[in-house]
Amino acid sequence: MAEMAGVWTEEQNDAIVADYFAMLADDIAGRAYSKAEHNRLLQAVIGRPRGSIEYKHQNISAVLKGLGEDWIPGYKPAFNFQASLVDAVVRWLDRHPDWLVSIARTAMNPSPTALREEAILWIGPPPTHSNAPPPNELEQMTAIARKYDVAERDARNRALGRAGEERILAHEHANLLAAGRSDLAGRIRWVSQIDGDGAGYDILSFDPDGRDRLIEVKTTKGWERTPFHITRNELTVAEERRADWRLVRLWNFAREPRAFELRPPLEAHVSLMATSYQADFL
Repeated sequence: MAEMAGVWTEEQNDAIVADYFAMLADDIAGRAYSKAEHNRLLQAVIGRPRGSIEYKHQNISAVLKGLGEDWIPGYKPAFNFQASLVDAVVRWLDRHPDWLVSIARTAMNPSPTALREEAILWIGPPPTHSNAPPPNELEQMTAIARKYDVAERDARNRALGRAGEERILAHEHANLLAAGRSDLAGRIRWVSQIDGDGAGYDILSFDPDGRDRLIEVKTTKGWERTPFHITRNELTVAEERRADWRLVRLWNFAREPRAFELRPPLEAHVSLMATSYQADFL
């Protein structure tokens, strides 16, 4: 029986996903590549027409957005895709575990000169305060992120977390210098690196008036609504130091880092879901 024209085999999905990641690697690194040439070569390999391949690349962008990953801007996400495509993307990521750390290394470790020149970040409103409705595909993306535990993946990516904290340190330092508070800029403390993770925040900084800013940094290469993990200790400190504690969400980190701040109570912005429990013997 001939296969339905709309159904892609596992082999076809694997081939186009591998091709997409090859283009994405070039795109992130700033290397020239030809989407038309990639498409032409794929047509010969998987026996699909140009338009079908083009749309499938847009589907892969949508899957990557749901997974909180970077995607090729030239392929606008299209969310009408089969579940087997998600499996193919995750399968590729599982076979290339270094991708999540290595591919954005250049973006995560800018030169000192570039860091100084672009130290002050764009800080926008959180999604809950942007006056923009959630995208229609939010439910679909949330389901993907939950199934593949995107928040846990970001939390375990220590290189990403450290790089994000460094970026916020540079931002805080530049902000205070711009406000004429070099005295406060010199007192900023990278708490998580000096004292460890137990403080409930990563950075001790200051407002220009001298008030403490206890900053917990959560970094992702994904979009602004990518879910994140937060510990019980961080929530406790957020409640105890409501006036001073801030969660800075750093997103789109591999391309053009942007950020927003969340202030307690966090429940005003996010839905908190318990993901693990302590089991004590009876």
